[in-house]
Amino acid sequence: MRQCPGRYVHREGKPVGGTEARDGKGAAASAGGAGDADGPGGPPSPGGTADGAKAPAALTTPRGRRPVVAALMLGMALAAIDGTIVSTAVPQIVGDLGGFTVFSWLFSGYLLAVTVTLPVYGKLSDTFGRKPVLIAGIILFLAGSLLCAAAWNMAALIAFRVIQGLGGGALQGTVQTIAADLYPLKERPRIQAKLSTVWATSAVAGPVVGGLLAGYADWRWIFLINLPVGAVALWLVVRHLHEPARPRPKTRPRIDWAGALAVFATGTLLLTALVQGGVAWPWLSAPSLGLFAASAALAALTVAIERRAAEPIIPGWVWRRRTIASVNLALGAMGLLMVAPTVFLPTYAQSVLGLGPIAAGFVLSVMTLSWPVSAALSDRVYNRIGFRLTAIIGMSAALLILLAFPLLPYPGEPWQPALIMLLLGAALGLFQLPLIVGVQSTVGWAERGTTTASVLFCRQVGQSIGAAVFGAVANSVLAARLLDAPAPGLPDDLDAVARALEDPGALSAAATDHLRRAVDAAVDYVYIGAAGAAALALLALVVLAPRRFPVISEAAITEAVITETGDSPDAR
Repeated sequence: MRQCPGRYVHREGKPVGGTEARDGKGAAASAGGAGDADGPGGPPSPGGTADGAKAPAALTTPRGRRPVVAALMLGMALAAIDGTIVSTAVPQIVGDLGGFTVFSWLFSGYLLAVTVTLPVYGKLSDTFGRKPVLIAGIILFLAGSLLCAAAWNMAALIAFRVIQGLGGGALQGTVQTIAADLYPLKERPRIQAKLSTVWATSAVAGPVVGGLLAGYADWRWIFLINLPVGAVALWLVVRHLHEPARPRPKTRPRIDWAGALAVFATGTLLLTALVQGGVAWPWLSAPSLGLFAASAALAALTVAIERRAAEPIIPGWVWRRRTIASVNLALGAMGLLMVAPTVFLPTYAQSVLGLGPIAAGFVLSVMTLSWPVSAALSDRVYNRIGFRLTAIIGMSAALLILLAFPLLPYPGEPWQPALIMLLLGAALGLFQLPLIVGVQSTVGWAERGTTTASVLFCRQVGQSIGAAVFGAVANSVLAARLLDAPAPGLPDDLDAVARALEDPGALSAAATDHLRRAVDAAVDYVYIGAAGAAALALLALVVLAPRRFPVISEAAITEAVITETGDSPDAR
């Protein structure tokens, strides 16, 4: 008998024994899915839970992991609440600093910085370890927060928000990766459910806290409040997160700076075109077409650079392995469909149902109640039927739920869309978490950061594409419905219609009803489009994903002993 640390592999529920497990080639041959020639490979690395490198003994017990988990949740809270807490304070910020015509870049600039840096931080965490990347991300985020609080005009605030986003990219990707490092496969839903709860709580608490600080204190406290939270997270990471000493590499690690710059430039141009198209300029205008053409040229240049790089920022195996490629596409489609509830449902609740901002926010927030519960219980499903089938069931349910939204009566009752969102949250929790846990479990430590970052990157890009596409759909439906409006001069884009309906006394009863019906029709079409995105996610899983994810066995980490005859521990 002999130990085979980190190289024993099984496919989901089916051990891989015999020569493949004994000669150390099992992981390389299996981790990429059927037909993949480039397995994970790479030397054992610190903190890994899938390629043989064990986490420190203090972190293998719940008590030892507790302060690190607290740090991860605080770090995730910084990134999660930042997207919602600023929105309610925009009137106060604009009133103080001016810059109404460009205030949308407070959100766009942050989103751009987070999205385009995710692949870079993922590769850096695989090369140099998670801890230094997470520490650098927290420090950068806090520095950006302090600078935002001291901003003297809108241009400065937007620039400092970009700095915040540079830190936020490190927080989002690295926190998810460390969570997978710390917990074995069977326990991983616990930490993922906790992180999902952080996002759910932030979605509800962010607007409330932002409104209170802006109304009763000063909008600058929205950024200053990050400092004590981030300081505690930073202290916990420095004090309690310990990564084992990494074996000294034979050659000095080479950072693909050219690839990082190319990825950053490509993502910036593409997302700028998607975010500003149809808003700052028409879709078929010279700025829009020029940005799309430039981003396409830079994308081709990026591919050429990455193919020649010794250590590329976005390695080719991310798309050559069926498991990772299918999860990337499926979660990208999920990001696309998420635009329907998060962007358009509040407008529907206020403009069609006549609810106030707080009540409209509640209609959306019920989705965040069922999502973490469903995610926490999903392991009971995928441990029985597998990651792929669990995700297919979740997205199939989401598809039916999205198609049910256009069937709601007009104007309807608030509980009806709230019930739709409650069910949608449960379905998406059953879809997303099994895919994230599953894809993280198919790679070793040295590739987990890159894999996690690629998943989050695709989801973020999907959200940007969804905002652009569905915004165009909603406005085109509105324009068509308002051609026969009962009163001349009515607005014909969603934002202007929503503002007009806030003052119904300025419109006749017929005009008000016509506008509300137009908004109802526009949002119905958006949800139909979201159902199409759900169908794309299903297509990616059914056609591309292997029937069983090639999971690297946890038995390999905990002294798995394999006999020379190929006998193996019980597979999950």
